[in-house]
Amino acid sequence: MLQEDITATVKMALEEDLGGVLDPKLDVTSQLIDADEEDEATVITREAGVFCGKAWVEEVYKQLGNKVTLQWFVKDGDAIEPGEQLFHIKGNSRTMLTAERTTLNFVQTLSGVATEVSKYVKAMEGTNCKLLDTRKTLPCLRTALKYAVTCGGGKNHRIGLFDMFLIKENHIMACGGIAKAIERARANHPELKVEVEVENLDELQQALDAKADIIMLDNFEYDMMIHAVKQTDHKAQLEISGNVNIDTIGRFAQTGVDFISVGALTKNVRALDLSMRFVKKA
Repeated sequence: MLQEDITATVKMALEEDLGGVLDPKLDVTSQLIDADEEDEATVITREAGVFCGKAWVEEVYKQLGNKVTLQWFVKDGDAIEPGEQLFHIKGNSRTMLTAERTTLNFVQTLSGVATEVSKYVKAMEGTNCKLLDTRKTLPCLRTALKYAVTCGGGKNHRIGLFDMFLIKENHIMACGGIAKAIERARANHPELKVEVEVENLDELQQALDAKADIIMLDNFEYDMMIHAVKQTDHKAQLEISGNVNIDTIGRFAQTGVDFISVGALTKNVRALDLSMRFVKKA
């Protein structure tokens, strides 16, 4: 699924840059350069972070005709420092310049996500709690951003609406209650895990009685989290969601819950600052 999505999103990004058609000749500025001109360039990072995006870079050049060679100095998940070389490019000058912005867009975005995730993971050190992402992702980049989360040390929640039940407030109301919603979920897809969102300790007990696999504590206050862990007593896994940031996540992780999900990881994306520099010819 990931490789298929990489191929599709790279094609979409290149077509977006080339007026809707994957034809490098539509890059009018690069056409100023002789067709057989060759150059070398190096991509560096201007700030510290966690690298992610190797496969996307390779796919960009593949779709543009494999007219360059790439030398990699890092791999996905590596910590990187300001000024560090990430990869070197050698080959057709036109191709390198047509690919420049698309490759940097993917790497700076995915590395930005991996970097932010790594900060949250560090803040949770010393606990058994796992950091999860959510479905709050940029359109058409779901699998890419979720891959970046894993490079930063986080874990993936469900990929979409198809691979796990997440029964939230509106589902509960439409089904007629927590127990009925879980019963229907088990009947429809007994092979899938069932997670239920609850807003108070009474709803938590209802979810426990109905044997939910995972229970999401939605916007619980800290003291309620402590009570919820005791009340659950390992009968289900617990996930905290809401009011989580880099300053609160360490304290929340120490409550004994199994997971903490953070939508900001893939929603409030800050790109890493990268640069591609041509090597001067002798």
